[in-house]
Amino acid sequence: MSVQIQSHHASGFPPDFNTENYCVILLKGSGVFSVDQINYFYDGFTVLFLTPYQKLKLAPDTDNEIFLLFFHGDYYCIEYHKEEVACNGLLFNNIYLNPGIPLSEDNYIYILSILNHIQHELSEKHLFSESIIKTYIQLILAICSKEKSESIDGQLSGARIPNKNAAEFQKLLEIHFKEEKELSFYSGKLNITNNTLSKAVKKEFNKTPSQLINERITLEAKKLLHLTYRSVKEVASELGFDDEFYFSRYFKKSVGCSPKKYREKVGISIVAKMSM
Repeated sequence: MSVQIQSHHASGFPPDFNTENYCVILLKGSGVFSVDQINYFYDGFTVLFLTPYQKLKLAPDTDNEIFLLFFHGDYYCIEYHKEEVACNGLLFNNIYLNPGIPLSEDNYIYILSILNHIQHELSEKHLFSESIIKTYIQLILAICSKEKSESIDGQLSGARIPNKNAAEFQKLLEIHFKEEKELSFYSGKLNITNNTLSKAVKKEFNKTPSQLINERITLEAKKLLHLTYRSVKEVASELGFDDEFYFSRYFKKSVGCSPKKYREKVGISIVAKMSM
């Protein structure tokens, strides 16, 4: 499946949802969604972004219709198109940000109309459909990237000052996650207790430090499997795992499938192929 549009009533949404595709989900109403076991509240018009094999659960308060756009990385590579839509690290693949963003009603209706156009092109299957569909996907991502960027800018210019310990933890994690996987290393670097760091990080990111460490390692593993031709053994070594089989178990526990299966289903990106 390269591209697909689906719709579900909230009451009929799969209880344990994941896919090997990138996924954009339009929600209306209020409730809670859980991505990789982290809960987020939503209210109004919302668009949600999932990368391959992220786990989603929905607990909506109303039985509204939910619309989903799936696209495979081989069909539309967000890394390859990052200059045009700036969505990688903003809409997708960012462990520190909420994977969903609120939309205005106008943008919700507009994106829904784009999904209808994509559905029409999928049914037509004429010569230019693939190029048109890719342009529509790019338009959706560009609109949402702009919304997300403006939302972040608004938060930064607001009254709330980010917690210093949480911000410093984020910086340290980006530098040391391949070598240092224990909470004590980060609390030691900051000269605070594990408990103090855990409270600060949980309040800032809605996740514990241990969850963020695990997610950062897993995110990098996914990138290396998708964006390079490195073997699983080489990926394990780069991420600080001496034992390839321990790394495979670690990855499977986090993602739900082995590194080998992940690569088979998600594919190796055009970015890797172009760098050969």
